Amino acid sequence: MTGDIPGRRERRLPSGLTLRALAPNAITAAALCIGLTGIRFAIAGDFEKSVMAVILAGMLDGIDGRIARLLKAQSRFGAELDSLADAINFGVAPALIVYLWALQQLPRLGWFAALAFAICCVLRLARFNARIDLPDQPHKLAGFLTGVPAPVGAGLAFLPMYLWIVSGRNEFAEPLPVGVWLVAIAFLMISSVPTLSWGRMRPRRRFRLEVLAVTGLVVAALLTEPWWTLAGICLLYLALIPVGAVTYFRIKRRGGPAQPVGDGH
Repeated sequence: MTGDIPGRRERRLPSGLTLRALAPNAITAAALCIGLTGIRFAIAGDFEKSVMAVILAGMLDGIDGRIARLLKAQSRFGAELDSLADAINFGVAPALIVYLWALQQLPRLGWFAALAFAICCVLRLARFNARIDLPDQPHKLAGFLTGVPAPVGAGLAFLPMYLWIVSGRNEFAEPLPVGVWLVAIAFLMISSVPTLSWGRMRPRRRFRLEVLAVTGLVVAALLTEPWWTLAGICLLYLALIPVGAVTYFRIKRRGGPAQPVGDGH
């Protein structure tokens, strides 16, 4: 029997995109719109909303891939859309927001710093796309990433803004230090420094209840004191970078994977 039977054959959109694949791609599109809206807030001078928009885009970026895997709706279209959205949300948007906030006081040097951040983010994503089809990726076994992921890089780029918002001190908005900070984070994104991934952070069984409690407290802190909490998370992540590098080289000396080739977005 060749006729279609309701419920037996998956419906498809005219373009060939399955309806099941629509949900994660819709989340990616929503994240893109939110990231672009963050630029609009920055143009209007509302920098708190602009930063929150990029952070919200990062949260959506963290769940769209998981939903795609849960629904078994991974597609090449979704991967390309996600990469293009990440380039805008975590490369272009943070660069423009920080430029409009502080760097435009040094228009030439400030613009070069913003360009460096945006370009390095795009280069990182291009490197990720070039390696996405490699059959053997040792990072999956070792649990490390190469460099700082793009969403994390965007969050780190805003660290001076977090401190400026909570303290009200204009010293944190000085264009020269902010530009140097932005360039430093840009190069961390494209560096070969091995950094810890979520897969590497596996708490022991006896500490799992404590981890749940700490997670709940962090969420509560984000709701009550978001800027202090974000600043603290950034400082903790920066402190973990040398820890990840030392841990990786110890594994390498014991005969582990030769290179931390995993990128992560």
